[in-house]
Amino acid sequence: MAVANIQVSETPLVLYALRRADDALILGHRLSEWCGHAPMLEEDMALSNIALDLIGQARELYSFAAKAEGRDNDEDKLAYLRDVRQYRNLLLVEQPNGDFAQTLVRQFFYSAFADLYWRTMVSSRDATLAAIAAKSEKESAYHLRHASEWIIRLGDGTEESHRRAQAAIENLWAFTGEMFAVDDGERALIDAGIAVDPASLRGRWLTTLTDVTREATLALPQNEWMQQGGRSGRHSEHLGHLLSELQSMQRTFPGLTW
Repeated sequence: MAVANIQVSETPLVLYALRRADDALILGHRLSEWCGHAPMLEEDMALSNIALDLIGQARELYSFAAKAEGRDNDEDKLAYLRDVRQYRNLLLVEQPNGDFAQTLVRQFFYSAFADLYWRTMVSSRDATLAAIAAKSEKESAYHLRHASEWIIRLGDGTEESHRRAQAAIENLWAFTGEMFAVDDGERALIDAGIAVDPASLRGRWLTTLTDVTREATLALPQNEWMQQGGRSGRHSEHLGHLLSELQSMQRTFPGLTW
């Protein structure tokens, strides 16, 4: 049975919430792929718990987006019944897990941003977004600490772990610039005090990265060219494959409940 994609009224506020929800959902799904495959049991549990935190953030943001839209969409429809071009997540979070170093570098880049972002968003003039931010910041602080400790262990570890960590940094660096870009709709929310200007966080984000990579004996790339597209629905080939797995149950058995 074919299931039609839903349509979403992408007002600036709805689109803003969907972008952050999609980030959390897609990265949470990526981390869940490590379940049963992490290098040690403790890390298997840690990555699974981080994935659950992110899925929880996604649920709250999808619910907020559905309420802001005011139609018959809900968190499940927004997560499972949109086409790949309707997703607005960062290109960074949809990149494949690769080896353990790539997964942790991806998490480090994202968490260093998310921790600053949610910490600042607690001052949002929208009470619901401020409450979501307050909960998310507590989780992202742990996510950042966990990733930072692993970056140091990998970079300042063996020759092999150092090589893999440095390769992951160079591979993923071009996907980080998109975190700090905004469009006109989001700019209006920033001016209204509802959203945070991510560009204002870049200096502190870069300081965090520099401090950790220096201790890890790793180097950040100097290349300033950045990939763009995820926020406007233009994705890498990896997202379609991810969604085919993520959405398979709902697409096969639409509306089924436990």
